[in-house]
Amino acid sequence: MSFRYTHQADYSRFPGNDIALIMKRIEEFNTLQDIDTILDKILDEARHLTKADAGSIFIVEDGGLRFGYVHNDTLFKKDAANEEIYVDFSVPIDHHSIVGYVAATGDTVVIDDAYRLPEGSPFTFNSEYDQKSGYKTRSILAVPLHTFHGRLVGVMQLINAKDDSGGMAPFSKKALDIIPLLANNAAVAIDRGIMNREMILRMVKMAELRDPTETGAHVQRVGAYSAEIYHQWAIRQGIDKQERSRKKDIIRLAAMLHDVGKVGIPDQILKKPDKLSDHEFNIMKWHTVYGGRLFINQASALDRMSMQIALNHHEKWGGGGYPGYIEDLMQSDVMAGNSKVRDQVPLGARIVSLADVFDALTSRRSYKDPWTDERALSIIESEAGRQFDPDVVEAFFQILPVIRAIRSKYRE
Repeated sequence: MSFRYTHQADYSRFPGNDIALIMKRIEEFNTLQDIDTILDKILDEARHLTKADAGSIFIVEDGGLRFGYVHNDTLFKKDAANEEIYVDFSVPIDHHSIVGYVAATGDTVVIDDAYRLPEGSPFTFNSEYDQKSGYKTRSILAVPLHTFHGRLVGVMQLINAKDDSGGMAPFSKKALDIIPLLANNAAVAIDRGIMNREMILRMVKMAELRDPTETGAHVQRVGAYSAEIYHQWAIRQGIDKQERSRKKDIIRLAAMLHDVGKVGIPDQILKKPDKLSDHEFNIMKWHTVYGGRLFINQASALDRMSMQIALNHHEKWGGGGYPGYIEDLMQSDVMAGNSKVRDQVPLGARIVSLADVFDALTSRRSYKDPWTDERALSIIESEAGRQFDPDVVEAFFQILPVIRAIRSKYRE
């Protein structure tokens, strides 16, 4: 039979060390904050446990399934930044597609050969991606992601299980038993990650009421640019995968909050359609201090990075940025000191500085049309070693296809 529905798993048959290993991996989901990092981790663990070559996760959104994340060991270079994860499309929750069927029915579906579905199958296999990429899909394991309260948050689809020799094979009995346990806990982590992202976007919406340029699309672009630039930078620096994942997780969310301090700037300055006077610009500079103050009570690594980025993202690698050294951020008559230079500027702020400038240059504003990529990239290249950290600039240029994919996904 080319497809079937899975049975109820019997966890009592699992060796104790197998359950302990799965629970340890599930615990790691709960250390992560951002939805994209959570999806990446879930796919990584699910594919490891089932020996799957590829996989994707779709998230329930606006009554349909929106593409969330993808892995493919055959097509994508290991650990490299990948523009495919920013492809933006949705499928309906119905009986036409495999993931739509799983979402509609709540069934876990196992397919041994996607190209040999029996006549009368309740869904179809869309081979369009295979034809475009040259990939060959065979076995599929599609699992609904329900929270413990029974709410559907998405569907995970694992593709092309491998046997011990690396050849393609159907998904094993053990894989079918393990995945439901992982999926239920993954759904809880996904739900939390979605809520974290929504909370950040609500804070941004508050800032948008004051500053029309501080849109949800803008901050999602800056957050994603920053996360992927960091990822590439960290690979170049030889930072291990676990540390990369931990930092990438929080830099995306912290970067989205880089300008939240603008809520303290007067409307006549924030909403001025023309160039600011020197006096007005000096007032605008204080948004870095106001932003830093919002995170002064640091209860987490996210708080620490959010403060570093909000306070320092207008410092420059070669000096001359603002607000400079400040002894006591909460002092009422705080005075800005000498500007920071080079490594005195926290890494997250150095990355967000570039990401924010690139997005500002290539976006439409009331006072300017968007710059072409060529013009914006020329400016960034010329400012390496002056405004921007040269290593960050190099990482940025190495992932330009990813940068463009992010911009395409988060359009205004």
